[in-house]
Amino acid sequence: MADSLVTRLGYPADARLVIFHADDVGVTHGSNRAFVELAAAGIVKSGSIMAPCPWAAEALALCQEHPDLDVGVHMTLTCEWAGYRWGPLTTRNAASGLIQEDGSFWPTVAEVHANADAAYAAVELRAQVERVVTAGVAISHLDSHMGVNWSPALFEIYAALGRDYRVPVFYPQGQDAVMQRIRPRQETQHELAMRLLRQYGLPPVDHVRITPAYTSEPPASPSPEVYEAVLRGLGPGITHFALHPNAPGDIEALDRVNSRWRVFEYGYFQSTRLARFLEAEGIIPIGYRELCNAMRQGVA
Repeated sequence: MADSLVTRLGYPADARLVIFHADDVGVTHGSNRAFVELAAAGIVKSGSIMAPCPWAAEALALCQEHPDLDVGVHMTLTCEWAGYRWGPLTTRNAASGLIQEDGSFWPTVAEVHANADAAYAAVELRAQVERVVTAGVAISHLDSHMGVNWSPALFEIYAALGRDYRVPVFYPQGQDAVMQRIRPRQETQHELAMRLLRQYGLPPVDHVRITPAYTSEPPASPSPEVYEAVLRGLGPGITHFALHPNAPGDIEALDRVNSRWRVFEYGYFQSTRLARFLEAEGIIPIGYRELCNAMRQGVA
């Protein structure tokens, strides 16, 4: 049950636990800087590295400098930004179905699902984990860039990697509205995912929230009130809140549409205002390391 994991972690059954998660570490220098600074501030406790991205090497070096960081691998098979491209670590073979003519990943999840050869995808995703692990990073979890790994064929690869590396894989057992934006509900697919998680002993989270810019009806602009409304509406259980923080200076030229949200998250998620709000609401920030340790101890 949803509350049994919460209580086994040592919290009251009605606790609202939130994994404030920094996605896209390694995509820019500013994303790396944001993660390190936010982790030090204490609200954002987890983040994940996009191993194929241009700034992944710096991200790995920072993890070596800060070995207590709660870090996962942001499994990547898409490259959604025009003019700023990355591609697989393992192949430039068009027969893989992983790449466009320029050698970069497809920009959309639909194109990946329509074209990718699962055998090539399995090799690539394992190589991404290995790049992080062989750099000396003790990973705490795996998660999925743009939800790309949540098709039936790719989810089996994703879950098997969690089993092999003994880490949780991000997947929500609930069906929040935001999930319909990431992946339209397909009951048989959801049942397959949950069956694999149970089979491999991988704990799902209960709910998911995301940077409001990426919801189906994004607000006009970021503000504390926008995020506080989302947080105020959270129910009991474990919520994965996928954030995209980026320190100012590089993201503005790369993501002209949503850079203001990313820069806002960099400031707001280390603010005294948010810390006080969370305390007043009784919302408890946790990290994937907590879930990973519980899983390995047979508690999760």
